[in-house]
Formats: sequence, structure tokens, C-alpha cells
Amino acid sequence: MRTKLWLSAAAIGALSLNLAACNGTTTDLNANANANMSVPRTAATPAATATPKYSEAQANEERARAKANKETVGNTLEDAWIHTKIVAQLVGDSKTPERKINVDVVNGEVTLRGTVDTAEAKAEAERVAKETAGVKKVTNQLKVAPAASTPGNTNKSTKSK
Repeated sequence: MRTKLWLSAAAIGALSLNLAACNGTTTDLNANANANMSVPRTAATPAATATPKYSEAQANEERARAKANKETVGNTLEDAWIHTKIVAQLVGDSKTPERKINVDVVNGEVTLRGTVDTAEAKAEAERVAKETAGVKKVTNQLKVAPAASTPGNTNKSTKSK
């Protein structure tokens, strides 16, 4: 995730440097070719990426995955799309153990269930759900129970002398 952010920042920086280097440095060698030079230049704005078209087939696949994980997804395309987005964000967030969090979505209302290790993980999962487009309400039923520490090898040597 950080690599992608770094690459994006590097690309934006390189584009900015190229635009700055080119801005105002052209010479009028061909008057006809440069007839529009009096028009002020504006920095190119990146085009917004459209939300991918989410099909009923994809929604049915998401409902099947949710059912396999004992989650509930409503019958609307929007509910399945919300579920997809929340689960993807939880998977990509190092603060949330997605596999321990059940995400139910019905009529745009999200219920988070399961057990997480920290209060921070519980709060982060709720934040992710609340900030997801299309979500009307979030009910956080997550329980906080610190993970049991794994005991070291307590087997004593049974070798006889």
C-alpha cells in the first residue's frame, strides 16, 4: 500500500516538474503553429476514475462469499457493492483483522460482528464502515478480547541419565 502511495507521489512530482520546466520556455519559431500560445496554460487535471460497473452476477458472487463466511448481504445491488468495498478496505488495513470481522449489510445498514484483539481495531473497523459510500448506519457489535499469548515450549526434557 505504501509502495503504491510512494509511486503515485513520485509520478505526480515528475509530472509537476515537467510542467514547470515546459511552462513559458517555448520560442515562437513558427507563428502558425504557436498561434494559440496567448491562451494561458492550465495544469492538466487527472480525470476522475469512474466507479466500475457492478453487475448482478458480481453481487450474487459476493452474496455467496458472504454466506460462506456466515455474513448477510441484502438483495440489492447496492448492499452487495457496500459489502465488497468494506471487506476490501478491511483486508487492506493493517489495523483490522478482516478474517475475524463479519460484515452484514442490509438496506445500506452495516453490522460488524466478531472478536478483535484491541479497542483500536474495533474503532478502525467502525470508521472504515462509516466512511464507505452508501452506508446509512453502522452497528458495531465487535467484542474486544486480546489474543491469547502463545506459550513457549514447556516440555521438560525427559532424557534419563
